[in-house]
Amino acid sequence: MRKVWLGVSVGAALCASFLALLVIGTYVVAGNLMAGTAGQTVGLAQGAVPAAYQPLVQKWGNLCPAINPALLAAQLYQESGWNPKAQSPANARGIAQFIPSTWATHGVDGDKDGDRDIWDPRDAIPSAAAYDCSLAKYVKDVPGDITANMLASYNAGAYAVIKYRGVPPYRETQNYVKVITTLAKSFAAPVTPVAPSRQAAAAIYFAQGKLGTPYLWGGNGTPDQGGRFDCSGLTKAAYHSVGIELPRVANDQWNAGPHPRRSELLPGDLVFFAYDLGDPRSIHHVGIYVGGGYMINAPYTGAVIRFDKIDTPDYIGATRVTRDGAKALPRGNAA
Repeated sequence: MRKVWLGVSVGAALCASFLALLVIGTYVVAGNLMAGTAGQTVGLAQGAVPAAYQPLVQKWGNLCPAINPALLAAQLYQESGWNPKAQSPANARGIAQFIPSTWATHGVDGDKDGDRDIWDPRDAIPSAAAYDCSLAKYVKDVPGDITANMLASYNAGAYAVIKYRGVPPYRETQNYVKVITTLAKSFAAPVTPVAPSRQAAAAIYFAQGKLGTPYLWGGNGTPDQGGRFDCSGLTKAAYHSVGIELPRVANDQWNAGPHPRRSELLPGDLVFFAYDLGDPRSIHHVGIYVGGGYMINAPYTGAVIRFDKIDTPDYIGATRVTRDGAKALPRGNAA
C-alpha cells in the first residue's frame, strides 16, 4: 500500500511540474498572438452552427443592418437549440419557434418551393431574419443601438420601444437583449484575438487536484459518488470553483464563450470533441486545455482523470469561457 501511495505522490509531483511548463510555455506564445488585429466583418465561427443550417444563417443573417449571422444564430439557438421539431407549451413551432399567428403574417417562402412551412428550416430561418428586419424598420427612428432596439421589439413589442425611446425598462426585455448579444459572441468568428480568461488558472488548479480520480459516467464529484466525475462534470465543477455556472452537458458548454482557433488556445479553454465535425450537437467529450497540446480530462469508464493530447480526429474546437457567456446559455437545450 505504501508503494502505491508513494507512486501516486511522485506522479502527482511530476504532473504538477509538467502542467507548470505547459502553462508557462503556452502563455508565452499567447503573448504574441494578442498583438494581432483583423477586420470587423461578422462571420460564423467554424463548427459553431450545424453544417446543415450554416449557409442559411450566413446568407439570411446579412438581410439588413440590424442583424448579422452570429446574432441570427444566437436567436435560433436560444429559441430551439437547433431542433427543427421543437414545440413549446405556448405552441411555438420549429427551429425559429414561431407561433402560428405570427407565422401567418411574417412567414416567408425562403426556399421558393411554393409553400411556407413553419417546420422547414429553409423557410423558418429566412422568416426569422425577415421578422427581425421588419421589427428594425418599425423602430428605425428610435434613438440608440438599432440591434438592441430590434431585439427589444422582438421581446416586448415595437410599441414599447417607441414609447420609451429605446429598450424599455422591463427586466425581462433588458435581460433578453443582453443574453442574445452575449450569446452571439459564441457564434461569431473572432476578428481579433480573444481576451484571456481571468478564471482560467483557478479552474485548471481545481482540475489538477482531481488527477488520478477514477471516471464515473454522470459523475458530479459529490461525496456519494466518491468525488468522481465524467468529462462535463469535471469541467462544470472546475468553473463552479471560480463562480461560473456551466450547463451540465458537454455540447451545451460549447456556447459558453467565443471560439479561439487552435493556434490561439490558452490554458483554461474548454476543448471539445464530436462525432460530426460539422455539427456541434454531436459533441461527446470535453476537457480543460493546459497548454502544449494537452488537456486534463475525465476520459471514459475504467480510466482516471489524466492528461491527454487534444489533437485527435474528433477535435471540433474550443471555447474560452466567460461569466456572461455562461449566464446567457439556455438551460433547456440538452445534448
